[in-house]
Amino acid sequence: MTSPSQLDPTPPSPVRTPERLSAPDRTKRALMLLGLTLVLPGAAQVVAGDRRLGRLALRVTLTVWALLVLGVLLALFFNRPLLWLASNTVVQLVAVVVLAALAVGWLILWVDTFGIIRWNLLAPGMKRVVGALTVGLMLLTGGVLGYGSYAVNTARNSLGNIFAVRPAIDPVDGRYNFLVMGGDAGEGREGLRPDSIHVASIDADSGQVVMFSIPRNMQNAPFTEDSPLWQVYPDGYSCGDACIINALYMDVTNQHAGLYPGAADPGAEAMKDAAGGILGLEIQGYALVDMDGFAQLIDAMGGVSVTTGGYTPYRGVRPDGQWGNVWWAPGEYTFNGADALGYARSRLHTNDYARIARQQCVQSAMLAQFNPQTLLTRFEGIMRAGEQIVETDLPGQQLGTFVSLAAQSRSHPMERMTIGPPDFEGDRFTTFPDYELIHSRVDQKLAESAQAAASSGPYGPQALPLLTRFAQLPAASTPSATPGTPQSEWPAPPTQPDGSPITPEYLQWAEDTGQVGLLEQAAATNHLCAPGR
Repeated sequence: MTSPSQLDPTPPSPVRTPERLSAPDRTKRALMLLGLTLVLPGAAQVVAGDRRLGRLALRVTLTVWALLVLGVLLALFFNRPLLWLASNTVVQLVAVVVLAALAVGWLILWVDTFGIIRWNLLAPGMKRVVGALTVGLMLLTGGVLGYGSYAVNTARNSLGNIFAVRPAIDPVDGRYNFLVMGGDAGEGREGLRPDSIHVASIDADSGQVVMFSIPRNMQNAPFTEDSPLWQVYPDGYSCGDACIINALYMDVTNQHAGLYPGAADPGAEAMKDAAGGILGLEIQGYALVDMDGFAQLIDAMGGVSVTTGGYTPYRGVRPDGQWGNVWWAPGEYTFNGADALGYARSRLHTNDYARIARQQCVQSAMLAQFNPQTLLTRFEGIMRAGEQIVETDLPGQQLGTFVSLAAQSRSHPMERMTIGPPDFEGDRFTTFPDYELIHSRVDQKLAESAQAAASSGPYGPQALPLLTRFAQLPAASTPSATPGTPQSEWPAPPTQPDGSPITPEYLQWAEDTGQVGLLEQAAATNHLCAPGR
């Protein structure tokens, strides 16, 4: 007679037959299977359940691990393809589907693993522990993947709402030239006025950026013959003080929108033509940033920290309890959105050049804080704010290209030129600009910057979100010290005439008694600013 051992020389593994195990070993087995499903999904099925299901899940798991390793290597050593993929809307759609499928698949494996554990064989006390642990791990893993799918889909929808559907644009003379405006339609204003006007000229190979700042009170902006505005303003936008460049936006929107048939924003198209005529460049796209929405972005980021080297006035509650002008003293601050906007835009008792220095400082501080931790923890708020603050005609299909260039740009210092003092001499230069001189200086600046970028080192990994840059631009006068001075070289803050420190009460007295000279002296160093630590 044949014995059972002869019929089955390889008895079943205890892992597959938990009824043969002691109670403590059943607990260890349950915890082992849960650990395998957490670390290597599919492994629990291979060793103790449906091997076909396990092998399929393991293939998926190993593929995901390989892609993650590849992503890390790309991020460390060659991040341009990774940035392009992350910014591509088709890839984002695939990621949404894949993450959702992985979440569902992992949940299925958890349910199957719970069946393999044979919960009914566990000791009564361990049933509650294993049951709670299984549910917790299901929620953790499925929740992380599910939220990842939701977050990618949110980003994809937001980018789709911000960027335009239009043909791809090509660089001109090796550069992309984008108009970046900061618009303000605040209380007391008739329509929107772009008080901040920049042109970002980006080298299409190196990502090196030259930012040209056009004062909002620039007059006599010229137009080329191929501009629709040539027929209206053949001699330029030259009707005197009423025709400063930031008035052109509403002028075209209200009076000449028909010159740009089919344009989503005729005013913005007109500003592109004007900026191109001023600089002698072809402007290929624009971004319009709403100032109030920008404050929402700062709030979504949790505030922004800056260190200021001077006294800066703003509207608030004075020491006597009345509403009026109060002052931020020198020191480090973490501003919310409203305060950051007030600090960056303050112009009382100072000038536009001091204002732009503070705004560039706020920009730098935001870039320094715009890290993965901030993005992950405040993702939804940041994306919602981004939808509200940015209007652009840049093609969405090239977002990956622009993000890659933005990453490269961090390896080069951003070059700047203001189309007015101090880069162009004369307090009346913005009223009577010399456009031949401007065009010559712009060409020279671009040539020098391209040469410097070609001789610099390899590209850096950090990103520069150009479209979120904002600044009120300079008008006519220069601060007493140079913006960008290192903190170690900052002069001491101003004092009272007797040498004693300036106090809130002193500033209130100076305001109430009309001591404008003393107030201007107090504000003399408020252009000095650095990102907070």
